[in-house]
Amino acid sequence: MTLSVRVVACLDVDRGRVVKGVNFTEIRDAGDPVEMARVYDAEGVDELVFLDITASSGGRETTYDVVRRTAEQVFIPLTVGGGVRTVDDVDRLLRAGADKVGVNTAAVRRPELVREVAHRFGSQVLVLSVDARRCRPDGARTPSGFEVTTHGGREGTGLDAVEWAARAAELGAGEVLLNSIDADGTRDGYDLEMIAAVRAAVTVPVIASGGAGAVGDFAPAVQAGADAVLAASVFHFGDLRIGEVKDALRAAELPVR
Repeated sequence: MTLSVRVVACLDVDRGRVVKGVNFTEIRDAGDPVEMARVYDAEGVDELVFLDITASSGGRETTYDVVRRTAEQVFIPLTVGGGVRTVDDVDRLLRAGADKVGVNTAAVRRPELVREVAHRFGSQVLVLSVDARRCRPDGARTPSGFEVTTHGGREGTGLDAVEWAARAAELGAGEVLLNSIDADGTRDGYDLEMIAAVRAAVTVPVIASGGAGAVGDFAPAVQAGADAVLAASVFHFGDLRIGEVKDALRAAELPVR
């Protein structure tokens, strides 16, 4: 049986508000997360991702409150990430109403966290968020040409993005959320080469993120190997509707819900 392609809306949350930028900079306000979640649910989005982009200790309580209020309003899968450092952080987010939890920087620092979370809650709960960029000419080089970054794309790690995704999947990550730092917010299309490279290395679902700008951008990402396609600004500012994206995927003869 062929699984349906999932269309995912991403809400980058900072101090209780949805924000959006370009290449993880030039941040601007985009609205109230609970209200936006309600709208996306009504439009037929398959999943929501909340990313606490500042993830400060003070902002965590804000995130829990947003998750609680959203979970009360919508009944689609909700993934929450940003600032998740421990198994207890995962537990608190699940109790607040998250269905899945994304980990990034903490897992890069201590990969064993992936195994610990998967062991306690199951792989289906754990989404590995990979903020990857193409290697810079004056920076670290990796075998795939893609490097893992942390701290919102600001710090390179020298870690090969494809190898890291494969290792994390072996440790128990249930999905890979692949964020292209270079494409983020540009609306120039997904990084198809990056998607294909990670797809070839893992058997778990891959969520493509970064670069969606037109209805024609989504099908190529799926054809490159993505199981789900994520977008943010084009949905937030009304440039595209969820139904339009699903229609475009159907027109490309791809299964959607």
